[in-house]
Amino acid sequence: MHNYTRDDIFHIVEEEDVAFIRLQFTDIFGTMKNMAVTVGQLEKALDNRCMFDVSSLEGVADEEESDMYLYPDLSTFEIFPWRPQQGKVARLICDVYKKDGTPYEGDPRYVLRKAVAEAKEMGYTMNVGPECEFFLFHTDDDGRPTTVTHEQGGYFDVGPLDLGENARRDMILTLEDMGFEIISSHHEIAPAQHEIDFHYDEAMITADNLMTFKMVVKTIANDTVCTRHLCQSRRVRLMGQECTLICLYIKTMEQMHFITQRMRMDSARKDIILLVA
Repeated sequence: MHNYTRDDIFHIVEEEDVAFIRLQFTDIFGTMKNMAVTVGQLEKALDNRCMFDVSSLEGVADEEESDMYLYPDLSTFEIFPWRPQQGKVARLICDVYKKDGTPYEGDPRYVLRKAVAEAKEMGYTMNVGPECEFFLFHTDDDGRPTTVTHEQGGYFDVGPLDLGENARRDMILTLEDMGFEIISSHHEIAPAQHEIDFHYDEAMITADNLMTFKMVVKTIANDTVCTRHLCQSRRVRLMGQECTLICLYIKTMEQMHFITQRMRMDSARKDIILLVA
């Protein structure tokens, strides 16, 4: 993420020959959506005056006020490395606001921001480190996803068993072009299963990075004539039960004790593995 000002963005757009800006947001189901505007509408977008109709989006169809506004977060400005180098395409991740200027309660960024603020009042600083895993499968003759792979690679295998090395390489280089600090990558346990890890950060930054990660992996996977099933969090097999791995970075021993005790008491959530560091 960057500490860009409005003038910074106008300067970069002119210097880099950016022609289109994608105003991205995430729906209540965690799916990235966007509206594209031309560079001529950039000032309007940065003034928070880009309106869109949410009535057809799943999860918000019952909203009385169907017109809402996109408020760009200037720190999320990035140019897509895979798009044409003349008339480039950039993006800004946005918050969703109502007509009256108040945040839309169904905006996941608003929900996360509230949760982080509540945690801060309790004395917690939340840093999140996801482990991003995905599968690379073939598509059928019509371009639809399958679960077919010719690969037989296993944990930490290398080529020629690992047939996804080049795809992972392209994904990592693209992510680094977009400001990611990549820690490592490797083949996972199952055939066609891969992992790319990037550095942990504050909760909001990591959430934005994860949405960007998904977009990049899907884009590069499509370019390699295969499809991907992307895991938003790591899923492992534990005694026949599927579990979710959540990594929380807690600053003090008192906070660690509190979190672990709360998780132990929550006996209904046996599908969660919590790692506290």
